[in-house]
This record gives sequence, C-alpha cells and structure tokens, in this order.
Amino acid sequence: MDTTDRLASLQPTDPDNATARYVFRVELRLEPDADGLWTDPDQFETTLYRVADDPGESGWLFFRDTLWRGELADEPHFRRLVEDELGCPVISASFSEFRTDEAYLESLKAEIANNLALFNAGSVREVVNKYLGSSIQVT
Repeated sequence: MDTTDRLASLQPTDPDNATARYVFRVELRLEPDADGLWTDPDQFETTLYRVADDPGESGWLFFRDTLWRGELADEPHFRRLVEDELGCPVISASFSEFRTDEAYLESLKAEIANNLALFNAGSVREVVNKYLGSSIQVT
C-alpha cells in the first residue's frame, strides 16, 4: 500500500521552534539485505516524536483529526506510515504522551475555547480529557 500522500499528517508545519510534541513508542526490526550480516538484537523499541503545531496554525488539530479519530488510531495503518518514514519494518507503534510546556498548554486551551464548536463539546476541560486525557506531560 502506497502511503506517500498521507504522510503529510505526520509532518508538522514548523518543527524548528517546537515547545510541544507528540510522543510515540515504536518497535522496529532490522533486516540487513546482505547475506552473512545480522543485528543483535534485531528488534528494539525506540521513541518517535512529532512536533505539535502552534495552536490556531495549520496542523494544530492533529490531536483531534489524526491522532484520536484519524489515521493513527488505526495501528496497522500507523505502522505502515512509520515504516515508510523510517525505511525499516515496524512491529508496533502507539501514541504514548503529549509532552509540552505550560505556556503551550495554556495557548492550546485558549484556542480550544475559541473553537469549542469544532469539538462538539461544552468546555475546554471536556475537549482536553476526550482527546488527550492523562497523556499530557507538562515539562
């Protein structure tokens, strides 16, 4: 399955000035092509990060559109996306946490408050709990 067109959902719009990021646990397998070469271990877990776009900017709804109810909620599809990006077999891939600083989190909450209708919710707290729950880690 060619997932090239869908990789844009994994790519943030401004990765250089990130103060928040999505954290994923990914288990990889290395399979050298050459005969007589192998790795030990051939499987390992690593951490994959995706920068969180600034609230209100293009891509800021990643947590709603792609993470929670989109492409990354489908684990086999998410594995294929990561395989395409990393160029090696992915055994498992899952969302682990949303890591941010206090200023970004407050800005995110303010943007959610200004756009509650986008979430079909009655409060910012309801949105944050529904889409990110206990995965938020303030650093």
